[in-house]
Amino acid sequence: MKVAFHVDQLWFSAPGGIGTYVRELLPVLVAEDPAVELVPFRSTWRHDPPVTPLLREPTVVLPGSIRKLYPSWDLLGRPALPSTLAHADVVHATNPAAVPPIRDGQRLVVTVHDLAFERFPELLPRRWRWLYRAGLRAAIKRAHAIVVPSLSTAGDLLARTSIDADRVHITPLAPSLAGSDEEPAEALLRLGVTSPYVLSVGTVEPRKNLLRLVRAYRQVAPEIPHALVLAGPPGWQSAELEAELLRTGPGSIVRTGHVSDPDLDALYRGADAFAYPSLYEGFGLPVIEAMARGVATVTSNTSSLPEVAGDAALLVDPEDVGEIADALARVLTDAALAEDLRRRGRERAAAFSWDATARATLDVYRHVTGAS
Repeated sequence: MKVAFHVDQLWFSAPGGIGTYVRELLPVLVAEDPAVELVPFRSTWRHDPPVTPLLREPTVVLPGSIRKLYPSWDLLGRPALPSTLAHADVVHATNPAAVPPIRDGQRLVVTVHDLAFERFPELLPRRWRWLYRAGLRAAIKRAHAIVVPSLSTAGDLLARTSIDADRVHITPLAPSLAGSDEEPAEALLRLGVTSPYVLSVGTVEPRKNLLRLVRAYRQVAPEIPHALVLAGPPGWQSAELEAELLRTGPGSIVRTGHVSDPDLDALYRGADAFAYPSLYEGFGLPVIEAMARGVATVTSNTSSLPEVAGDAALLVDPEDVGEIADALARVLTDAALAEDLRRRGRERAAAFSWDATARATLDVYRHVTGAS
């Protein structure tokens, strides 16, 4: 079987969860079934991206930029993919904003990571909101299978579209950040972070709910010695958060900006607690990363997050600042509770693996081609 696999997201300035998905899934698919030939393809970039060790096979470069290709693919179903991909049995669109056309005899698989653009449209940049909606319409019309990372996202998809349930396949994600046994002290010093601290990780955007997290932290800061560390690249619509951070308040808030993978691993391992009160997630990779490292976790009781965390985290209403504050206070002052969450977290995270994700994805490929 030959699979054309879309890899544009690897070079986005903020690859996010989709970039992690592409980066982690591609090599494991190859390892799981050597009989499957994966051919990465990408659009043309203004500055050609560097050679990436991940892409051992030659990457097919399309004659067009994402600004032209994505809307044309979604709305018009053209231009066609080049003849070098004509013999692919499956075309896998890994970014739901970009649904390329397929040729007769080919099968299209589209990964829809979440429906944030439908659930919280006001929280996304207008252009991407439009593209995601156009891509979803194209996927519903053309895809032989749609892959989602959680039961929650599957439910959103079935409730908000006309798609048949038998076209939707759940392939959960897994921890993706390489761990280390080295002490995190050197990395923390370089990042200007002093223990003890509570960590939150994610692109600075309204959906991550950082404004309420900061307000909740300031409610408990007078009773705890912990700083709040916000790690993640800048995003969009952050003016209200910036204004809040400029206000005088108790505690200490440290922003690291984008950090390297080794430094992010160190931040997780050095944290006393992890807080992720996101308004909506299709899966919630940072929660799995924190639990895999035995960090006591507070996260939201909405969307996919309870499904991912199970009984291994404190779940809160993400719109209730007081509830977030109470959970932070509990996990930082109750040593027995924190230790129980650390143990449960490691056990829960161990149930997720990219090998399982790859096997489930390969099953989808076989299903749509009739090879199963």
